[in-house]
Amino acid sequence: MTEDPFTTHRGLLFTVAYELLGSAADADDVVQETWLRWAEADRAAVRDPRAYLVRITTRQALNRLRTLARRREDYVGEWLPEPLLTSPDVADDVELAESISIAMLTVLETLGPVERAVLVLHEVFAVPYDEIAEAVGRSPAAVRQIAHRAREHVAARRPRTVVSRGEQQRVVDRFLAAVTAGDLQGLLDVLAPDVVVVADSGGLAPAARRPVSGRERVANALSRFAELAPGVPITTPLINGAVAARIDPGGRFDTALTFVVEDGRISRVYAVRNPHKLGRLDEVADLRR
Repeated sequence: MTEDPFTTHRGLLFTVAYELLGSAADADDVVQETWLRWAEADRAAVRDPRAYLVRITTRQALNRLRTLARRREDYVGEWLPEPLLTSPDVADDVELAESISIAMLTVLETLGPVERAVLVLHEVFAVPYDEIAEAVGRSPAAVRQIAHRAREHVAARRPRTVVSRGEQQRVVDRFLAAVTAGDLQGLLDVLAPDVVVVADSGGLAPAARRPVSGRERVANALSRFAELAPGVPITTPLINGAVAARIDPGGRFDTALTFVVEDGRISRVYAVRNPHKLGRLDEVADLRR
């Protein structure tokens, strides 16, 4: 018996929705809405089920993006994408790992909904421009122009280098060793001069409401962690395709940290403390291209 195309492509559809929305919960809702429309579709008239399903998912995600924009205006403090536990296979797919990194998803947040959809569909999932045009309700020529603008916008803001998982692990291990020892000099050595820390608590946990920048300020703040939380468990799972850190899972200091590593140092730290965003770190997400 042939597997239903929706079941075959469910991981892909979730990945498309997640990259467009930055929220696993909202991506789940979009995938469910796609299923409802697929269940009502005239299957005999669908020539390419994958393209059809991606098109429906994109349209549903665009509708939800407009709603989310209003919701995020009222969000307390900085908003970061929902982190996901990912498999080594995702980390090994360099393009996919980069596209779902917290750093990239944060950059995508600066695009308009249609720009984001066009860029993600073409650059990550290799969807042809004519199919994207049908999904977003624009002409193929307009979609090409949108893609060009979006690429330039993202290129000016994305991390400049892609490093190996081994390099990520070494730098993250150095960082965590310095944090847990309260080693100020060790932190200064592993942080880039212009390092920025962005924390997301949604007002539900202690965290800075605005980004903290500069090696000295960041190192001084982090060096106090050893006094505040001695012996707190820390693991280094793969989160959003890269080596990350999980501090005190489920406990008082429950935090997911993801990093941008450049030239052997950490240039950005994204700290998610909102408990509503940490629920997907206990099960590996099904992310596919």
